[in-house]
Amino acid sequence: MKALLSILFISMNSLFFAQEFSLPALPYSFASYEPYIDAQTMEIHHGKHHQAYVTNLNKALAGTKMASLTMTQILMDASFRSDVVRNNAGGHYNHSLFWEILAPKDKQTSMQGSFEAAVKAQYGSMDSLKKALTQAASTRFGSGWAWLIVTPDKKLMVTSTGNQDNPIMDVAKDRGIPVLGIDVWEHAYYLKYQNKRADYLGGIFNLIDWGIVSDKYSKALVDPLLSEIEKDNWMALKDFHKVMAQTYHPAEEGNFVPLRTRSGELLAKAILFANSKPPVSKDKPEVHKALTNLAEQCEKIYELTAKNAKDEVLMKEITKAHDLFHQVEELCHD
Repeated sequence: MKALLSILFISMNSLFFAQEFSLPALPYSFASYEPYIDAQTMEIHHGKHHQAYVTNLNKALAGTKMASLTMTQILMDASFRSDVVRNNAGGHYNHSLFWEILAPKDKQTSMQGSFEAAVKAQYGSMDSLKKALTQAASTRFGSGWAWLIVTPDKKLMVTSTGNQDNPIMDVAKDRGIPVLGIDVWEHAYYLKYQNKRADYLGGIFNLIDWGIVSDKYSKALVDPLLSEIEKDNWMALKDFHKVMAQTYHPAEEGNFVPLRTRSGELLAKAILFANSKPPVSKDKPEVHKALTNLAEQCEKIYELTAKNAKDEVLMKEITKAHDLFHQVEELCHD
């Protein structure tokens, strides 16, 4: 009976928490994007290419712990994902944004003043911004995307990524929240423009709804994801977290070999973490104090392993270190 109940619980848990991603509908008909993107390209791009990313992503996530993750959670740790998950999650996110910011000229909305002011402050004019985006898109070798993003310091930035990567991912050189993306994979334009990417780029700006882009800009400025990306760029934190996870979790399961053999590495990463420069918004006295406490706790663990302390003693102390690390993370959320 207990076994049956356990199976039912697991099944219900999967039912409630697993999710499937779905293909968003286009806001306008395929022909509405003419003459800048032909109807056949829109139909194939949306119904075939984007649908394939959704189908393959759901297939890759099915039955795994990742099935309950949000898209943001999947993207933030892209470097830890398989190529299948990384490419298809990126493909789904990137195309979903692309469809949102495109509109026929008579359906486009007005640009918000705050966005226009930010563009003028950083690029001088909208024409200069378009030139920067065109440059990023035209010089992206092979397949990829050009982006306008909001960075963790709340500035606009033009950048590009290869394949289906995007600036939310931890693999991206320039990170932030995308508010505009331009697809430069050939499937986005080949039927009409063949290999003439420059002609496609010349036309695509006629379809960008700057009202939608500016609305995304305003939302990005207050999105907690900016803070998460800033923290995620703190490499000393990520390096320590990796060793902590690889020593603490095995100890939880009764395997103390990683902790006993890597306590010196744990201490070294803790010292580097404590001496590192936090991101600007996290550079607070209470964060530095917590980091110092964490390094001292890791030193205690190192000394205990050198003395061949009992497993239960090590478990108690590594748990304290684990809790201190999460204290640092919580302080960084404030």
